[in-house]
Amino acid sequence: MGSVSELCVSSLQTFLCPAVKPLQQAPVPDDLTPEEQQELENIRRRKQELLEDIQRLKDEIAEVTSEIENLGSTEERKNMQRNKQVAMGRKKFNMDPKKGIQFLIENDLLKNTSDDIAQFLYKGEGLNKTAIGDYLGERDDFNLEVLHAFVELHEFTDLNLVQALRQFLWSFRLPGEAQKIDRMMESFAQRYCQCNPGVFQSTDTCYILSFAIIMLNTSLHNPNVKDKPAVERFISMNRGINEGGDLPEDLLRNLYDSIKNEPFKIPEDDGNDLTHTFFNPDREGWLLKLGGRVKTWKRRWFILTDNCLYYFEYTTDKEPRGIIPLENLSIKEVEDKKPNCFELFIPDNKDQVIKACKTEADGRVVEGNHTFYRISAPTTEEKDEWMNSIKAAISRDPFYEMLAARKKKVSSMKRH
Repeated sequence: MGSVSELCVSSLQTFLCPAVKPLQQAPVPDDLTPEEQQELENIRRRKQELLEDIQRLKDEIAEVTSEIENLGSTEERKNMQRNKQVAMGRKKFNMDPKKGIQFLIENDLLKNTSDDIAQFLYKGEGLNKTAIGDYLGERDDFNLEVLHAFVELHEFTDLNLVQALRQFLWSFRLPGEAQKIDRMMESFAQRYCQCNPGVFQSTDTCYILSFAIIMLNTSLHNPNVKDKPAVERFISMNRGINEGGDLPEDLLRNLYDSIKNEPFKIPEDDGNDLTHTFFNPDREGWLLKLGGRVKTWKRRWFILTDNCLYYFEYTTDKEPRGIIPLENLSIKEVEDKKPNCFELFIPDNKDQVIKACKTEADGRVVEGNHTFYRISAPTTEEKDEWMNSIKAAISRDPFYEMLAARKKKVSSMKRH
């Protein structure tokens, strides 16, 4: 029947390759002493206990494996859901920056802190540069905190001013409203001077020269500007801005050459001339416009630049839905069921259709059919600002106005 050692080997083999079904016990040899019989019984008992332990381990491993697989599947689903919500949040941000940020915060996709929101805007993944500029330019306290945190993320150390401006102006699109531009460029000047101490006497100097460079870029590279300034004129423009002193001529020449040789790259530049047209507009923002034939109010994104008023369905649109040349038009405040209304019209000929164009839903560009354009602003203040901007659109450049104000401030401080 086999010796004890043979039975032990058989038991060990059974242990190493256990069967799922219980094993039949081998018959006990007749020639075993009582002590050997007891030893064999003990071996069989331990084998059975080990087999039961192995089965328990197998069951536990199967359970853990199943849990891991389910966990992986659950995490995958969660990640897919999160990615969908992030994509939705970006779309909402591009259409209305504040609502987009609110959506992301409410869904725990973004922390309600200036640093976290600034990081989100700085990375800019899937975000419209116009919408980023619009959000950063707002004047409430929290948006100002985000603006400062956003500017702090830029590293300008050892860059000349043109290089720093290239980096800064690529991260968003500069809005058209003078006050927004002022806040953003003030923050830029402070950051640049912080990264490059000793280059300029004050942040005012950096601020003024930054604007001079942006205007130089427009003058040199905008085809509508016929009078291209020479380097001597650029140097002359910037005399006395360094706390009453002059900046080194070599510095100004280098900055001039840099802009002349390579214009600023404009965010979202897809080769469309309109993109260049809408860089640094006089003013932009959401307004309600009354339809021509169908008298319904629709929300449109308006941009005022180059003596024209453009309107878009979304800030992300590459082409405007309509273009209203302001030549020969007048503007007045009007009463309507909608608040804060004003109207564009042809003076002395109110029945004449205004020369304008619009894009139909099927993509056809057709002549407009408005004898007047009635527009509603969100607030009384914005209505007044829009009316003033439109009235002055032909003759005024907000950059020059802001630059003059800052130079006046520097001169006043120097006298005192």
